[in-house]
Amino acid sequence: MEVDGNSLSLDKIEFFLRENPLVRLSRESEKKVKRARALIEKWVENEEVIYGVTTGFGEFSNVRISKEDLATLQENLILSHSVGTGEYLPPFIVKIMMLLRVNALAKGYSGIRLSTIKLLIEMMNNNIIPVVPSQGSVGSSGDLVQLSHLVLAMIGKGRVQVIKDVTSDEARNEKILPASKGLKKFGLEAVRLQAKEGLALINGTQMMTSFAAYICIQAKKLIKTADISAALTHEALRATDRAFDHKLHQLRPYPGQIETAENMLSLIAGSEIRKSHIAGDKRVQDAYSLRCIPQIHGASRDAINYVCSRVEIEINSANDNPLIFPEEEEHIEGGNFHGQPMALPMDFMSIALSELANVSERRTERMVNGALSGLPRFLATRGGLNSGLMIAQYTAASLVSENKVLSHPASVDSIPTSANQEDHNSMGSIAAQKCFRIMQNLQSVLAIELLTASQAIEFHKPLKCGTGTSIAYNEVRKVVPPMERDRVLYDDVQEVLSLIRNDTVLNSVEAKVKLN
Repeated sequence: MEVDGNSLSLDKIEFFLRENPLVRLSRESEKKVKRARALIEKWVENEEVIYGVTTGFGEFSNVRISKEDLATLQENLILSHSVGTGEYLPPFIVKIMMLLRVNALAKGYSGIRLSTIKLLIEMMNNNIIPVVPSQGSVGSSGDLVQLSHLVLAMIGKGRVQVIKDVTSDEARNEKILPASKGLKKFGLEAVRLQAKEGLALINGTQMMTSFAAYICIQAKKLIKTADISAALTHEALRATDRAFDHKLHQLRPYPGQIETAENMLSLIAGSEIRKSHIAGDKRVQDAYSLRCIPQIHGASRDAINYVCSRVEIEINSANDNPLIFPEEEEHIEGGNFHGQPMALPMDFMSIALSELANVSERRTERMVNGALSGLPRFLATRGGLNSGLMIAQYTAASLVSENKVLSHPASVDSIPTSANQEDHNSMGSIAAQKCFRIMQNLQSVLAIELLTASQAIEFHKPLKCGTGTSIAYNEVRKVVPPMERDRVLYDDVQEVLSLIRNDTVLNSVEAKVKLN
């Protein structure tokens, strides 16, 4: 997998996580990196004043550093900034961080040595994953703390795990090693950082953007999965498809709304359940959670697409400071590291995903509420003796309420740091990590809806579902049998959750039904 600083995409990041390919720099990137490094060395030799190269950092930017102390300056930067706390980041997030940092450096505006970038690449290629605490970033000069812990492993003073499959459930439990031992195991030597290198490695948004990239990858799938679960519920509640008519949506032509309506019609096409109650159906229109699926899901779909477009800009950006322009022989001190361009989109994504969970829970409630569904109460057989899916809806309600708290924007907060030199901070890392939790909650809420809708479908047999919904129903039934008496529902929810996380339902449906 070639990295050139300009062509990384969400699809390539997903491929990187799934296939574990070897990474290499493009030849053009190697040339650019060498050219920028040569200029740094020239400036150092001439004792020019450059922030973070021949000066201290932050409030210490007015302190000149002697030539003989420049290497110590860079190492001290990493040591002093490695002050994170909290749980460790998921290994797959750290591996994305490594890829994104390499991609930013590959643009050739950072002034780092080629050999230093290649060490980071070799660590990726051998799956040597630094252990990085999750807390401590305020999104000022990017994710300084987390990136410092990453670089701490490169200088042989941190800790690592050797993990071939970073996406596996067991990845977090791999043995933690001193970084020096992890590097030695693969014949690698820790780097002795030189002028500018420590700053080039830690000044950036790679942690928040790694979360953002992963969330975007999943969100593009979850919006389709939400349509699938909604369509199955639509059939279970014997709703009308009139609200999905294309003529209606052309009069309010938001792309996401139109695409969602098309998906709904494709998923329920050929439904025997729908055909069975067209004649004599006295209901004029359905509740919002059914009738307004195109408008609700569509708005989230448009939001997801917007956020993904911002993330794809960030993953191909140079975001450290100062940046080096070899052709002009110029260095510019600026603020490309600031997390605001990721903080706001992550808050927006949190709201978009929370709304998908909100409306999913409302549909689940309609199915278990006998007064609204026309189905047995809580979809239980011998209700009273059995509680059926009563408490599954409680769990969904709990998750959506948690999401409402987590959806409060982090980006509206700021707190000064570095003696007020850094007097506006984005909180982008907090926005991203909150959004990650919301995304996980959404997966569980959709799993509960799919489980509930599948149980509701049992009461319509022998009538069959539509083209797409029948596939979703069958996938659920492969892992969870119909509920005839009460059992441990935790196990059922986890089975369906795995179908969502592994893309099983989505891939099976899309093999037959084209979804937007």
